[in-house]
Amino acid sequence: MTSRTAVPASADWQDAAAGLMTALRLSVAPVAITFTGTPAGGVPAFADPAAPMPQPAPDGRTGRVPAGRVFWVHALERTFGTRPEDHGNCSVGSLTRGLIDLETAAQRADVAALVEAGWVTPEIFPAIPVVTTRPVAITYGPLAEAAGRPDVVLLRTSPRGVMTIGDAVPDLVIEGKPQCHIIAIAKEPNRPAASVGCALSRARTGMSAQEMTCALPGERLEEIVAAIETAAAVDTTVAAYAGADARRFAEVS
Repeated sequence: MTSRTAVPASADWQDAAAGLMTALRLSVAPVAITFTGTPAGGVPAFADPAAPMPQPAPDGRTGRVPAGRVFWVHALERTFGTRPEDHGNCSVGSLTRGLIDLETAAQRADVAALVEAGWVTPEIFPAIPVVTTRPVAITYGPLAEAAGRPDVVLLRTSPRGVMTIGDAVPDLVIEGKPQCHIIAIAKEPNRPAASVGCALSRARTGMSAQEMTCALPGERLEEIVAAIETAAAVDTTVAAYAGADARRFAEVS
């Protein structure tokens, strides 16, 4: 992997990241994700393109990480660019990011394994939200380091955080598996989407059972952050009232 390289950041994104961290009591920083139709110029690559990939699976799949969602974890540490082939080991993630089409994904052994296990049925795949234009590069990194407006901001939050986001943003949708398709929902229809997670993603990323994810559309980021901060302040006021009210019952027990 490449070493950490400083990326010029916008104060707007630094403020947005700080606002989200405080309002939602996040334990990990928000991640910025940007899809581009050209190579990620000026952004260090996740790995040297000339470096060999890991040993491929029997069907030929390989990539820089087990699944594209693993880049979310690395993006907490640095900003980097990826190519489609870097995502190639996970067919579901490649599908949701617009890197392969449905016909290609359906022929892959990892998809067959998921269907055989009963984790999904073939009928759901045409309905899975996907990025519609194939990107040449996808950039990941801390939102606070973003040099431009990201397409999507990914949060790792708690059920309490999703409660606050839901109060702030009425058009939030809450999804299930596969977890990664919330990125496509936030990017294409510009709609915030949260996920309860999935076993596949949790096994590959190490996300705890207490965490949920939420994808925010970059085009609406300022509006959404302001609404979340307002909703969080209201939640604090209401929780303080409820706590004080409950103490009357503790006094007689």
